[in-house]
Amino acid sequence: MVAVSKRVRTSDMNSCNVILDFADKKVMKSVIEGKQHDGDFDRMRDYYVKVYPNLIEQLEKEASMTKAQEKLAAATFIPNPKKKKK
Repeated sequence: MVAVSKRVRTSDMNSCNVILDFADKKVMKSVIEGKQHDGDFDRMRDYYVKVYPNLIEQLEKEASMTKAQEKLAAATFIPNPKKKKK
């Protein structure tokens, strides 16, 4: 089963075998055949793009948009000025 989510829940970490973070391009969890697998993000992505090409393409597109929005928000963040006491 494949699922897509904006955030990883504790239940996901407990129940899923593979969790890839496309926004940060990292492998959050990789258990294959019951054993911890030390695959890097690019290798895992290359495998899954063969199995789910449309899904991976969409995830990469959305991840790049999310990263761009985060950078813009960080660059334009203006803290609220402190209120002056009367």
